Amino acid sequence: MNIASFTDLLTAARAQPTPQRLLFVFTGAGLPEGASAEQVAQFTAQQAGELTPLMYVDKSPLELSTFAVLTAESTQLIPTWDVVFVAGLGGKGQLAPTHDEIEGAFQRMMAAIQSGAVQQFLAFRRNGELVQLIA
Repeated sequence: MNIASFTDLLTAARAQPTPQRLLFVFTGAGLPEGASAEQVAQFTAQQAGELTPLMYVDKSPLELSTFAVLTAESTQLIPTWDVVFVAGLGGKGQLAPTHDEIEGAFQRMMAAIQSGAVQQFLAFRRNGELVQLIA
C-alpha cells in the first residue's frame, strides 16, 4: 500500500495480521551552532536544518482517529514540535510488542534521526503534510 496521508497510515496499520504499535518521535527544527549565512537561508526556506528529538510516544492504531487528534494530544506536552517521525512495530502472533521491544525500537529511531538516517520513517509536518526529508 502506498501511504500518502496519516489516514493511509492508520488504515495500513489496522490491516496488519499482528497487533501493531505506532511509534512517534516528535522533533524540533533548529540550526547548528555557528550556522553559516547559507544554512540560515536554507533553514528559513524550510530546506535545511537539524531535527532534535523532543518526545516519543507509542499508540495503537485503534487509539487514533485523525492527525488532528494526535497533534492536539502532543501539543499539550510539547507545544513547539515541527516534524513527527513514525514507524510501525508489529507483535508476534496475537501478542502486541512488549515494553522492552518498544523501548528498544525508540532508541534505534532516535539514533537514526540524530544521524540523519530518516528515509526508513514516515515524516509529517505539524499541519499533517507528509514530507520526504533528505539527509
